[in-house]
Amino acid sequence: MRTKFFLVPAVLLAAIVLSACGATTVVSNPAPTQRTLSVTGTGMVYLTPDVAYINIGVHTEQPTASEAVSANNDQTQQVVNAVKNFGVDAKDIRTTNFSIYPNTQYDQQTGKPGSTTYIVDNTIYVTVHQLDKLGDLLDATVQAGANNVNSIQFDVFDKTSAIQQARDQAVKDAQTQAQGLASASGVTLGSVQTVSFTNEIPQPVTDVYGKGGGGLAAAPASVPINTGQLTLTVTVDMTYELK
Repeated sequence: MRTKFFLVPAVLLAAIVLSACGATTVVSNPAPTQRTLSVTGTGMVYLTPDVAYINIGVHTEQPTASEAVSANNDQTQQVVNAVKNFGVDAKDIRTTNFSIYPNTQYDQQTGKPGSTTYIVDNTIYVTVHQLDKLGDLLDATVQAGANNVNSIQFDVFDKTSAIQQARDQAVKDAQTQAQGLASASGVTLGSVQTVSFTNEIPQPVTDVYGKGGGGLAAAPASVPINTGQLTLTVTVDMTYELK
């Protein structure tokens, strides 16, 4: 009985030792980390704007709400007609804001409310493709009754080819940097592992404040408009394998 008692633990101990040895031999040395080189290339294209977006507003104030709305409607319609007379298509004219609210005057000494008038604001968003007529168009809208003209944004209507040109420049710039760094480091470039890009298209904005009030004040002879240039920038990030 004692012999059997000591043989069983011995067999189990041997099995445990063999199992531990087997698990240890499965673990192998980790593969070396792949060496890579990451670079960022930039491409820039300068564009001359060929379209402008303008907010043109009409502000009216009358003793009653109906009078304020009626006056604003008439004045805004005159402004829209003036815009159309310059060849702007109806699809390029849309209303972006219409609001009406009371304006109550208070006695400064007593704080009691006094007379109340009603204010109506109507803003139209106009897309202009003929930039050579933009200054004259603004003059005409002021004479027609526009008294809030601002936020002229210049843009290029179709930037497809310009974006592609900037991308090509950015890729070439990244490739040149990668080859130069690899040569200086004594390594050889392998295949491209990852590629990503971003577009940056800032838009210059010109603020023009016109006076008009339905022709109550004379418009300037001509509003000077400088479109300037747009800078389209594309950034490309590329990662190469190193051999």
